[in-house]
Amino acid sequence: MSFKNKNFLIVGASSGIGFSLAQSLIEAGANVFTASRTQPNLMANFFFWDAQNPDSNTFNELPTILDGLIYCPGTINLKPFHRLSNEDFLKDFQINLLGAVSVIQANLSRLKAAGNASVVLFSTVAVQTGMGFHASIAASKGAIEGLTKSLAAEFAVSKIRVNAIAPSLTDTPLAKTLLSSPEKIEASNKRHPIGRVGKSEDIASMAKLLLSDDGSWITGQIFHVDGGMSSIRMM
Repeated sequence: MSFKNKNFLIVGASSGIGFSLAQSLIEAGANVFTASRTQPNLMANFFFWDAQNPDSNTFNELPTILDGLIYCPGTINLKPFHRLSNEDFLKDFQINLLGAVSVIQANLSRLKAAGNASVVLFSTVAVQTGMGFHASIAASKGAIEGLTKSLAAEFAVSKIRVNAIAPSLTDTPLAKTLLSSPEKIEASNKRHPIGRVGKSEDIASMAKLLLSDDGSWITGQIFHVDGGMSSIRMM
């Protein structure tokens, strides 16, 4: 997979999956641009950007060609349905969906100019597999899956591929409260048929494939990188 001198924008690369992916692409010789509220410790060009207050002008200084766009921001707002407010839903939709819409719209001409660009978005296993207390995040990430398929159809004529990855619980700063003790880690490991929760590198590897020439015939797909959570029931 050759990434040398290709241009990639990763939104949300300050930690977790986005950080791991940025590191991997930089090591492969790519030109990586990151956007988030916190500057990551990476040899990459950084733009301040806030998913709750998106500013399309943030990206004015990007190159005229983008070979890939990856939108990583997400939320884990787990509450009983009766305790979820309209504000909870709106915040999750803003960060998970509308932030992605804003970034894609701001960079669409750059993606078209590449002639073979790839967009990678992120859903969650909770969209396909019903889970209690996930109403708000599953609703907003479900919208991401709909957006993925719609944009894949619309952008195909421009040779822009659009795919999404739907992980299960992954050991990142976003999930720290769910993995805050050995007991919680052990319980979470046991819930996954493969016997462990995900690592950021597990998900970043899939994203890297979708950005590469090896993934050039893949579009409109939702990839369940989830340790078997969505498809396997152990005896």
